[in-house]
Amino acid sequence: MATEPSSPTQRFYRAPCPGCGAPVEFRSAQSTHAVCPYCQSTVVRSGEALQRVGKMAELFDDHSPLQLMASGRITLDGKDTPFTLIGRLQYKGDAGTWTEWVAFLQDDTQDGVMATLGEDNGAYVFTRPIDAGREMPAPERFRIGTTTAINGKPYSVAYTGQASLMSAQGELPKLPKLGEPFGMVELRSADGEVVSIDYGHTPPTVERGKAVLLEDLQLQGLKDESAKEEKARQFSCPHCGAPVQVQLATSKSVTCGACASIISLADGVGGELASATQDAPVRPIIALGSKALLQGVQWQVVGFQHRMGQEPGDDEQFGWSEYLLYNQKRGFAFLVDSTEGWSMVRPTTGAPQMAATGRSATYLGTQYELKSTYTAETTYVLGEFYWQVARGQKTSNRD
Repeated sequence: MATEPSSPTQRFYRAPCPGCGAPVEFRSAQSTHAVCPYCQSTVVRSGEALQRVGKMAELFDDHSPLQLMASGRITLDGKDTPFTLIGRLQYKGDAGTWTEWVAFLQDDTQDGVMATLGEDNGAYVFTRPIDAGREMPAPERFRIGTTTAINGKPYSVAYTGQASLMSAQGELPKLPKLGEPFGMVELRSADGEVVSIDYGHTPPTVERGKAVLLEDLQLQGLKDESAKEEKARQFSCPHCGAPVQVQLATSKSVTCGACASIISLADGVGGELASATQDAPVRPIIALGSKALLQGVQWQVVGFQHRMGQEPGDDEQFGWSEYLLYNQKRGFAFLVDSTEGWSMVRPTTGAPQMAATGRSATYLGTQYELKSTYTAETTYVLGEFYWQVARGQKTSNRD
């Protein structure tokens, strides 16, 4: 555990767990639930006692560098604010799995304020609850790509779907029912803000924030990376029987090193494995597993895919290679090798504003001119991927 040395003494509420009698602590007056660290009972505060309302499922190992009681600082409204991670919620949706950490913000009151540090495939977003100023429409009313307003500010709808709570740990706000699907909507603004609307509560919870880097949060009490040993999962290739290892907990696809079959991990290693064979391999210039310092960050190559593009009305195709890079604190990035040279590509959290003509877009104050429009197809893959990759996947691209 790690504590912030300059933090004022906080008020604690402690009561015995009704399941096993072990002490369960509440640091925030806003927390209504907690998970007993000894027997995994889910308990709710009821006056001066705790009431057991069920048992929480086991956490899945997401190899996160974060852990309960890690502390840090974030600038909010121009003020440097200390916080402590006191709870952890793991969700599963149609877009994959992710974690939300309950952050206890220390303010001028003893009760403090709750916030959320969202963690998804190594990307982090820090959000706080807001008053949306209006009643939220049903989640199915949102359409991806359309625009809506929150407190007079325009946002683009980036995601809508279903999610369910898989497991939890520590001190928590009111919980949705375990395993019961509820609606989730994510909005993004032109200046990089993110708004999440959680329909697992009534009324829906609305939070707003921005993407953050772990090193900017001055975190203390992270897991000891030097002592951490990731044990690879191993199974036999369903096509050729050769041993296949999966290094990353979030991988959705992996290729066999012996026959290059693409193996789906959609149902987990213990589920029914589907494979697709590949021929005519394209050899990557950089070997899988290679590590190197790039733009001041230590990256590891975990995946490789070759893609072919074709512009409308053009009979000729062009190809390029993409290396999927991974860093525990930075998440994923792409190193692209094309005829124009090498480039580093990262996913964004904001929404670019397209001109009415479709010939330009503005993002974070910079204007970009349309260079080309084309369709692309994945022709060969190797390694692990955090999305469900498949040979023959097609996308519509605008550079």
